[in-house]
Amino acid sequence: MIFRVVFNQKGGVGKSTIVCNLAAVSASQGLRTLVIDLDPQGNSSQYLLGEAAQDLQPSVANFFESALSYSLKEPTFESFIHETDFENLDVIVANADLDALTSKLESRHKIFKLRDALKALKGYDAVYIDTPPALNFYSRSALIAAQRCLIPFDCDDFSRRALYSVLENVKEIKHDHNRGLKVEGIVINQFQARAGLPQQLVNELVDEGHPVLHSYLSQSVRIRESHQHARPMIYLEPRHKLAQEFVALHKELYA
Repeated sequence: MIFRVVFNQKGGVGKSTIVCNLAAVSASQGLRTLVIDLDPQGNSSQYLLGEAAQDLQPSVANFFESALSYSLKEPTFESFIHETDFENLDVIVANADLDALTSKLESRHKIFKLRDALKALKGYDAVYIDTPPALNFYSRSALIAAQRCLIPFDCDDFSRRALYSVLENVKEIKHDHNRGLKVEGIVINQFQARAGLPQQLVNELVDEGHPVLHSYLSQSVRIRESHQHARPMIYLEPRHKLAQEFVALHKELYA
């Protein structure tokens, strides 16, 4: 079982889109797949479940609440998992309740509870973790729990500046808490092949020795329609160029 976290402190770089579409490809290829949404905005939850995700209980906040209650029995994920309409694809949903729990979880040092629950998880081949656009309790928990980290990168100068900070933070967490964590790659998102700046930025990252993945994700209005219909690209329009780019990215990760 592989635990992947998709992380970037910068917002709007496509974390939820990448999580849900890679998870959908995994599920469509017969892998039993789980998405864990740790972002209080709940974008991954809504992408996979539509409006039904908004009031769905129990949520990942309930999991962390159970971690605050002293018990000899560690909280597990089984009772917090919801099925989606897509075969082999399940989700643990997030909502705004996560925000209210942060200070309590930090003060009581519950940073390893996600890792412990994942260690006890059975029955899945792939787990994808979506994170908030910040280095906070939830993203740290995910980086401590995961084996591999994907970093989305939008092709602009702001994203490039943020990337160096992200890489340093991941390196620090790896050194202090999770020696098995590997930056699996930088995912080039919203790529415009005909524009000069995106290719220039990507070439510079490669020249600097950063682990840029070969499968780029194109810019497309179809992805917004995918969000609106709550159907990842492989289910909405499997022959679309972007759907096939997600398939290629998935193949590269599993090569």
